[in-house]
Formats: sequence, C-alpha cells, structure tokens
Amino acid sequence: MLPEGVILLRILTVRDLTEYIKNLVDNDYLLANVWVKGEISNFKAASSGHLYFTLKDQSGTLRVVMFRSKSRSLVFRPGNGMAVIVRGYISVYERDGLYQLYAGEMQPDGAGALHLAFEQLKERLREEGLFDQKHKKPLPLLPHRIGVVTSLTGAAVRDIVEIIRRRWPGLQIIIVPVLVQGESAPADIAAGIRLLNRWGQADLIIAGRGGGSLEELWAFNTEVVARSIFKSKIPIISAVGHETDYTIADFVADARAATPSAAAEMAVPDKKETDRYLGALNSRLHSAVIDQAARYKQRLRACLTSRVFTRPVDVICGTRQQSLDFMRHRLQQAITGLTGQEEKRLAILAGKLQALSPLATLARGYSICTTADGKKVITSAANVEIGSRLALQLQKGILECVVKRKNEKLAKGEQINGNHH
Repeated sequence: MLPEGVILLRILTVRDLTEYIKNLVDNDYLLANVWVKGEISNFKAASSGHLYFTLKDQSGTLRVVMFRSKSRSLVFRPGNGMAVIVRGYISVYERDGLYQLYAGEMQPDGAGALHLAFEQLKERLREEGLFDQKHKKPLPLLPHRIGVVTSLTGAAVRDIVEIIRRRWPGLQIIIVPVLVQGESAPADIAAGIRLLNRWGQADLIIAGRGGGSLEELWAFNTEVVARSIFKSKIPIISAVGHETDYTIADFVADARAATPSAAAEMAVPDKKETDRYLGALNSRLHSAVIDQAARYKQRLRACLTSRVFTRPVDVICGTRQQSLDFMRHRLQQAITGLTGQEEKRLAILAGKLQALSPLATLARGYSICTTADGKKVITSAANVEIGSRLALQLQKGILECVVKRKNEKLAKGEQINGNHH
C-alpha cells in the first residue's frame, strides 16, 4: 500500500490504450447491436466485394465497413447521397485507433415499404402478362414525329431534344410536360401518354426522367403508369434514371433505354451515318447493275455467234434431222420386236383356251344334254322321268327329244343297282 499522498503513475503504450478502449467498446452490450441512420458519403466498393463508406448527418460522421459476406445480400446498390439505415456493431480498428460500425445489413431509409411494393406489383403484372415479349411493338426505323413525356425543368428533356436534333435535323418533336415526382406525377404521366395516343400523329413516345433516389423515381413504379404504357398503341421507350435504375415502366415498355440520352439515340438513326450507308449501297447497286449488264451482253454476243443463229437450217434440217431419223428407226425396231413377242404369247394362250373349250369337246362327237328350256344340265338318267322333253346340244345344231326309255346303269366298273327299263 502506497503512503498517503503518493500517486502511482503508469505510462501506457499506444497499443495498450487502444486495446483497453477496444475492450471497453466490445464489452458494451448497447454497442453490440445498433441501428444507425444517416447519409452515405465517401462510398467505395472494393474489388474484394467489401464496401467502405461514411455515414453522416448534420452533427457528425461515422465510418462504416460492410464485408463481402454481408454486402452480396443487398437488394439495392448503395451510393453517395443515399439515406440509409444500417444495423451492426461498434468496434475499434486498432491500426488506425478509430472506432467504426461493422454493418450486417442495410436498407434505404424509408424505402423498405417502397421496395416491397415494387416487388409485389412487379410480380402481379408479370403474372398478368404485361411483360411478355409477344406484346412488344417494334420501334419505327425512322419516325417522323416523336412524343416526349417528361418534365420541362429537368436535364432529361434537354438531352433528348439536343441529341435527336443532332442525329436527325428537322425531325418533329412533341413535348408533353408532366410532373415526374410527387403524388400527382403518376396520373400526370399516364395522362400524357393517353394524350399522345388520342392525337395519333406521333410514331414513337419516349417517357422518362433523369436519375434520382427510389422515392424520386417512384412515379414510374406505379400501376397507373404501367397500364397506360401497356395500352398505348404507339411504341414507347422507357428512359428512367441511370443505367442501374430499373422501374416497372422499363419492364412494360416496348424498349428500355439506360438513360434519356440513350433513348434519343435509340429512337432515331444518325443522319450522317445513314447518308454514308445509303451512298455505299447506291455505289454497290450501280456496280452490280453494270456487271450484270456486261454479263448479259457477253451471253448475247455468244448466242449471236452460235450455230443455231448463224446456220439455223443446218442445225434443224441437218444434225437434228439425222438424230430424229435414228431415233425413229430405233423406235420402229422396238415396236416390231415387242409386237412379235406379244403375238407368240397370244398364240400360246389361244391354244390353251381352245383345248379347254367345250366346243372342242362337241367336235369330237360328244353332246350336252339339258332340259328343254336349256336351264339345267342333265348328268344322270335317274334325274329324268319317262316322257320328259330334253335338248341335245351338238357341235352343229340342237336336237329336241322325248324320253321313252332310260337306263340307270352307272359308269363302267361301278356296281349296278335298281331296276332296268
């Protein structure tokens, strides 16, 4: 124990002090899980996937780090000027002697409900088929009039007009000024699209605005704007925000441009490039016509010098006639040979037919006995009654007979039965 009035003075190293402070912070349960709200500044996305930035408000700043294992689960892209709410824990980074927030999750300040609404509307419209490719209308190759639905006060309208006039001077641009932010904006945008459709003179519509936060772009995430785009009979290019911004309008529109400037470039071709292209096509067409004419001229010259033109009688009456005579001789030979073969076949078939003919049998002295009407052939004496009238068919003529006697003897060699008359 030190004497009264004696104070023990301990000199600490920087490391010792930093570790002491770090232990105090790490063991404070209030700092182990905190929610902090502020605006992002000094944002940096490292190639490792870690995010480094500063949260600030009117009174101070706080350094924040979000490791890749956490940042890859973000559903939005953080950026400078974005108001966010971050949850994490406070600790001391010993190397720099600074305390910082190690973020575990992050969401836009006030945009959580908007994001949920966005996903729900997106899924519902997808199920209804509003995003289907089959509903997409083709953009005109060279529109005569372009309608632009956007705010008059933003940079988007100036960029669109400037680029269209530069790419195709003299093309008519119809601007429909609308609100693009606030509660009245969705209905105003939808009304602008309907107005151009009722007018019916525009070939293409560009609808959009410059970049901004989710809240500022929200008018293009509403159902009323989505359905007005879907019902439009005029093709629509959606040009909302920056390249990374996606809205419901982008999914419904016939084409999506990353920025308003990109929409203007997509809408019309560059006149100078088009003129050069058409000039090249004209030169190629002219060369092709000249080459084709030269080929036809050469073919005509060859035809005029051919034998059929110079000596047509020789070709027709000479060589052609000789070929015709040769072919006629071969045809006659073929016909004669074929006729001889068929005559031999006919003679053989006639001989066979003659041998099987009943007339040949009658010529050998046989006859055919039938009833008097000739309808039934008599083959057995047992089938005839005494006094019946019969007809005998000879080779020449027919005998009509009356049965006075009959003998029912069977053929030679078979047993004889019955009475004899």
